[in-house]
Amino acid sequence: MATTPRIRTVALLGAAGSGKTTLTEALLHRAGVLTRVGRVEDGSTVTDHEPEEIARGQSLALGVAPFTWTTPHGEFDVTLLDAPGSADFAGAMDAAVAAADLALVVVSAVDGVQAGTHAAWRAAQGLPRIVVVTKEDKSRADFRHVLADLRTAFGDGLVPLELPLGEESAFTGVADVLTEEGLTYDADGHHHQEPLTGSMLDEEHRLHDEVTEEIVTHDDAQLERYLSGDVPTPDEQLTTLAQEVAAREAFPVLVVSGVTGVGVDRLADLLCDLGPDASDRSVVIGSRTVPVKPDPAGPTLVHCFRTLADPFVGQVTLFRVLSGTVRPGDRLVNTSTHTDERVPGLFRLRGKEHLPLDSVPAGHIGAVAKLTGTPSGSVLADRTGPGASATIPRHHREPVFGLSLEPVSQSDDDRLSAALTRLTAEDPTLSIERSGDRTVLRGLGDLHLAVALDRLARVFGVHVRTSPVPVGYRETIRRAVETEGKVKKQSGGHGQYAVVQLRVSPLPLGSGFEFVDAVVGGAIPRTYVQAVHKGVAEAMASGGPHGYPVVDLRVEVYDGKSHSVDSSEMAFRTAAASGVREALVSGGTTVLEPISRVAVTVPMTAQGDVMSDLSARRGHISATTSLDDGTVLIEASVPEAELARYVLDLRSLTGGRGQLSMEPDRFEVCPDHLVPA
Repeated sequence: MATTPRIRTVALLGAAGSGKTTLTEALLHRAGVLTRVGRVEDGSTVTDHEPEEIARGQSLALGVAPFTWTTPHGEFDVTLLDAPGSADFAGAMDAAVAAADLALVVVSAVDGVQAGTHAAWRAAQGLPRIVVVTKEDKSRADFRHVLADLRTAFGDGLVPLELPLGEESAFTGVADVLTEEGLTYDADGHHHQEPLTGSMLDEEHRLHDEVTEEIVTHDDAQLERYLSGDVPTPDEQLTTLAQEVAAREAFPVLVVSGVTGVGVDRLADLLCDLGPDASDRSVVIGSRTVPVKPDPAGPTLVHCFRTLADPFVGQVTLFRVLSGTVRPGDRLVNTSTHTDERVPGLFRLRGKEHLPLDSVPAGHIGAVAKLTGTPSGSVLADRTGPGASATIPRHHREPVFGLSLEPVSQSDDDRLSAALTRLTAEDPTLSIERSGDRTVLRGLGDLHLAVALDRLARVFGVHVRTSPVPVGYRETIRRAVETEGKVKKQSGGHGQYAVVQLRVSPLPLGSGFEFVDAVVGGAIPRTYVQAVHKGVAEAMASGGPHGYPVVDLRVEVYDGKSHSVDSSEMAFRTAAASGVREALVSGGTTVLEPISRVAVTVPMTAQGDVMSDLSARRGHISATTSLDDGTVLIEASVPEAELARYVLDLRSLTGGRGQLSMEPDRFEVCPDHLVPA
């Protein structure tokens, strides 16, 4: 492994279909790791190796692809973290960003800036970024149009370092903006220099002057030289640009074809020359945020940024060593769960391949199997070290799409809970809810849950049927009534006898349940009043005339009768439940529907459509706020019954750029014509 200053950990981010996985293949091939380039269409790529990915032809999980690359400055250890572009798998993108020192934002020369590009840029705000325009060899590729769209979307900090020589099928090389040289590629992805001519020379020269001025303005010494007519050399400009990249002041733009290999070696060179070294990381200890230097000799501190369920070796944990050096046999403690973990054999992942390691020093990415007490996002540390209580804040994504699960067989039922627990440990953007005998799995979208259930069957052997999540309606009584509940059962031996007199009335919405003991004179012995309370609660839980649990009820027991021999707790529980059920029928009930607080962030151009759609869903808009990035935050209260597939409809309305969060808020009266039959 390289020493710490020559580590490059790069998160590949971008829209689904932008070419990240194909670019990863091209880099691995150009580095000599692969003898032939795999194809997404054939299911033969290194990072898309899961059956679910091969079947769907897209990345669904975080892929890892390390390689070494040699530049004139030495050998570098590069690890690519290929993140899915679909919004349903944004948790994997968050994991890649948390582990990386540099984001490579991949943009298709055909499709340009998409919703996934905006999501990638937003996710990588805290990282230095390089933009690479891919698919320049494809029909309808237009680098200059994409560059203009990038600048419109993300500002003037974008610094194009290359221009394409030809486009579409004529894309054969790149013009180096700093050296003003043409680099033409052969079929093996190697380039040779050629002079630029004609209009390309004029365009490149104009861009060279523009980029040079942009770079030198960030370095006083270079700016002074430039103004006096002494233009800094390309190497000097690259050094200054690397500092600007690290400071997130400049974002170089490159152009490649992952299929033909044009520009791929240049991309690898510039990832090493412009990318930052392994950086300090911040952890939280108590209430303080503390920087951690990547010192291989320091106290051990490890960030386990992603876990994967492997059908052969069990749980595989991907980790980055923030400080110290991890070796097989080390004993570390999970700083959140306080679980002791013994580190077995270490390895690197390259796709599904395990590459054994003797140790993993600070700044590097490693993997380990069978850390069963360490879910995604955990921190491991020396038990007595300064980081023994350290945690790393992570971006929380609210699950916004759910399905109700029903095990197919008793065997599936027995194993469902454990399997779901492992799935959620692997992917924190999944969550489980249990209500009675119903299990609900929630995630970021329909594809997210479909893949999770495929893995549930393939990896854990658990099969389920799915259905929409039932809306949690409730009922309350319409008007106050008095009622009597009685049990009289005498058959010659020990019988059952109880009579309770109840006043049942509605409470304000959200008040819950109030039980009042107003019995005087011992009509109901004190030992049985609590049984009356239990009977009332059981009747409310079992549901009213519409079948929904009853809430916001005041029940006053004011009289009754008992028998010295035949009365019992069970008799009074049964009598009380009977009395409540009779009261609900005679007093009538109102169905209450759950209301959720919804926060939607959308482009300003979609504001009107989204607000109209929310209103059509019986939503009440409470606030709209214009944000600095050109988006609008819309806050509303919407009935839960209208939100089952809202995240999918929102993506359609906003071209995939809408962001959604929801949380339960309150109950309101459901209009009679909308009460489910």
